[in-house]
Amino acid sequence: MTNPFSWALIRLEVTRTLRNKKFMFFSVLYPSMIYLLISGTRTDAGTIPHTDLTFQAFFMVSMASFGALTAVLMGNSERIAKEREKGWVRQLRLTALPGRGYVLAKIAGAAMVTLPCIVVVFLVAATVKHVRLDAWQWVALTGVIWAGSLVFAALGVAIGYLAGGDAVRPLTMIIYFGLSILGGLWMPSTTFPQWLQNVSEWLPTHAYAALGQAVEMGGAPHARDIAVLGAYFLLFTGGAAWLYRKDTLKA
Repeated sequence: MTNPFSWALIRLEVTRTLRNKKFMFFSVLYPSMIYLLISGTRTDAGTIPHTDLTFQAFFMVSMASFGALTAVLMGNSERIAKEREKGWVRQLRLTALPGRGYVLAKIAGAAMVTLPCIVVVFLVAATVKHVRLDAWQWVALTGVIWAGSLVFAALGVAIGYLAGGDAVRPLTMIIYFGLSILGGLWMPSTTFPQWLQNVSEWLPTHAYAALGQAVEMGGAPHARDIAVLGAYFLLFTGGAAWLYRKDTLKA
């Protein structure tokens, strides 16, 4: 992405998001509040079935992932739908910005604002719930959760071009909560019926949470989870680019 217009669009996207105080407040604090609410119903000594993870550590990764997903998915889809209605995207097409550069700029711009969401959840877990990890694990967790959020940033771009106007919000919410719950972010997927566990294992949110859980247990992310996320990233990015070109032909 060497086109200067792409880099300019990334800077614009980051600046606009940081200036949206309501969005930042919701994205940064909401996951931490949910973490405290859910983890407060569990004992500190309890562990997730079939794992050595405590409930506090499990929900820390889940809610950090959920927060990153909130920032990139909700932010991208609704913002793009509004930009299409106001004619901003039509104006961008008059510049030298290529379609591929637009999609990648939206993904990168959204991903730049996920770090506060992740860090705040970690700080709450460490100070309030006394979650303790080695220094390398904190760094690795931040890195894998941030990198994994790119998948959902691409999905947000695709949804923004798939729906418009009043339809984008309910569609995004259905996908958002569906992936979060069925992927095991709100509750351990090991508690699901077996048939639902089989479905959950192939969802991007399940692989996303598994990256952080592997680091928490002192290991490296599993190749299968990385492959699943990589496949979804290509699918969502390709879909977003195709929908962008399709929208261009209509304009």
